[in-house]
Amino acid sequence: MSNINRRTLVKSSLAMMAGAAFSRAAFADADPILLGVSGPLTGPNAQYGTQWKQGFDLALDEITGAGGINGRKLAYTFEDSQSDPRQSVAIAQKFVSDPRIVLELGDFSSPASMAASPIYQRGGLVQFGFTNSHPDFTKGGDFMWSTSVSQADEQPLLARYAVKSLGLKKLAVLHLNTDWGRTSRDYFNNAAKEYGAEIVVTEGYIAEERDFRSTLVRVRDANPDGLVLISYYSDGALIARQARQVGLKQVICAASSVYSPKFLELGGDAVEDVHVGTRYFPEDKRPEVQNFIAGFKKKYNGQEPDAFNAYAYDAMNMAAAVIRIGGTDRKAIRDAFAKVKDVPSVIFGTATFDVATRRIKGAMNAELVVRNGKFALWDGKPT
Repeated sequence: MSNINRRTLVKSSLAMMAGAAFSRAAFADADPILLGVSGPLTGPNAQYGTQWKQGFDLALDEITGAGGINGRKLAYTFEDSQSDPRQSVAIAQKFVSDPRIVLELGDFSSPASMAASPIYQRGGLVQFGFTNSHPDFTKGGDFMWSTSVSQADEQPLLARYAVKSLGLKKLAVLHLNTDWGRTSRDYFNNAAKEYGAEIVVTEGYIAEERDFRSTLVRVRDANPDGLVLISYYSDGALIARQARQVGLKQVICAASSVYSPKFLELGGDAVEDVHVGTRYFPEDKRPEVQNFIAGFKKKYNGQEPDAFNAYAYDAMNMAAAVIRIGGTDRKAIRDAFAKVKDVPSVIFGTATFDVATRRIKGAMNAELVVRNGKFALWDGKPT
């Protein structure tokens, strides 16, 4: 090789190294693309905010490792709403007035999100309510989008599992006495009746309630052949424990909102044979699921992820996908939700929005049962 060619090669190599160093420096120095998160970090739903952050941070590690978005990092600021509509409204006003924030995620509960929706709609900032299953959430305006399966779709799936698959004909329903819980109850009860079941007891309870025994005695006296819990995992586990204590041995079915390792931990033997319908199941062999689980365990010292970790992980990846299309203009981001196609998803396999409903097409459902202290696919055998 001639000296000229050697000099040219050395110059080219040095130029490439300098260019790479410049790119890394530019990536590090550029202002991040900022998302706003409204969700609970304190209060009765604080555990869900913690789970969100784990899912967000895992996704951001991967997005950053792949070069970010057009050479910029994606980041978020998390405001604690306690899932209280009064707080979510104040946070919405703050986010809308901050030009750095290009997209909002949250709130955790549909009532908290829906209270803030008019502010986001007027301010032209997408409210991405990725856990908001209330069917009216996305009716708040064209800046409301959700990857959460609507209760109008979710609860009939649970009713079908209870009535058609398990053969339960007389049902008692206990539900959180919130807007989410009451809406879920109505969709479940209507679907169960259409499938031929009778609802013999319906009882609501407040989130802070800890003693369910008097309610469960009334349920026991009504002699149902199944108890349905429209609950979160902490109250659902407590109800299951107290149900067994008052002598209720009937089949228990629960909404997907109880699906968490914490439900097993808190419920112990009392949640054995509880049936759950869910969107996320870690034994699913799809690479999206298995890669998510492996990455989560590696980042969080072997901890098993649950559905809310997965919802947050998917939401951050969807946010990245729409920003790659829409850039950082708020209106263009809204329009990008209608354009994204087949985004890899732990929950959905691939995710594409139905523009009419502003929700994901094609809900998947896994019918699970707790066996030997673990969630397992129901094999059709009686409990």
